[in-house]
Amino acid sequence: PMKFFSLFLPLDVLDLARREWKVDGVPREALVSLPAKPAGAPIIFAFHGHGGTAAFAARRWGLHTLWPEAIVVYAQGLPTATQRDRGGKEAGWQMWEFGLRPNRDRLFFDAMLETARKEWKVNEKRIYVTGHSNGGGFTYFLWGKKPTLFAALAPVSGGGERLIENARPCPILVIGAKNDTIVPWETQQRAIDAAKKINGTKAPVEVFIHQGGHAYPDQAPGKIIAFFKKYSR
Repeated sequence: PMKFFSLFLPLDVLDLARREWKVDGVPREALVSLPAKPAGAPIIFAFHGHGGTAAFAARRWGLHTLWPEAIVVYAQGLPTATQRDRGGKEAGWQMWEFGLRPNRDRLFFDAMLETARKEWKVNEKRIYVTGHSNGGGFTYFLWGKKPTLFAALAPVSGGGERLIENARPCPILVIGAKNDTIVPWETQQRAIDAAKKINGTKAPVEVFIHQGGHAYPDQAPGKIIAFFKKYSR
């Protein structure tokens, strides 16, 4: 049976709402920060790394504390097989879609976006996505699948040059480390090069290099929020 990562736990200082969706009959959930007046607000979708949780990302990244006027959705992944977890025991995001079988996490994103549009009346021109590691790769995946949706993107320690073949120009901030031993810099650089080719002169590709290996750097949240605030679609 599939292990379900429940977020129904004490959130202490988070003060975030737990939201549930049913996607193809499977319960999915996220922690959501809603401003007092969500209508017309920008929205950030945030995806944790493989083996992470939405609650940890919310605490560690604190995007909602840096931009309280925005809606921030910290999504929770499901057990996902990766090269480092071939048994698929840890939570993460699928970065593939074959044939007629739709990607479960793309469908989850679609469900969250539908709620954002219908219930929260978000600003359609200010939809953002970010993620770390496997979540960074999923950020690239979403750009490729929804090439004209996002106002800006910010993958951290992720790769995905093959995921963005159908992407269209979009501002992107890439954060990574050359001493990363989990997602080698060569992999990240290939994604950066692909993004530059897609964006050309139409949209910026900014790169911030830190020295912290694969870890999510302390500087990332502030840089991501400052970058997002500059762009609307």
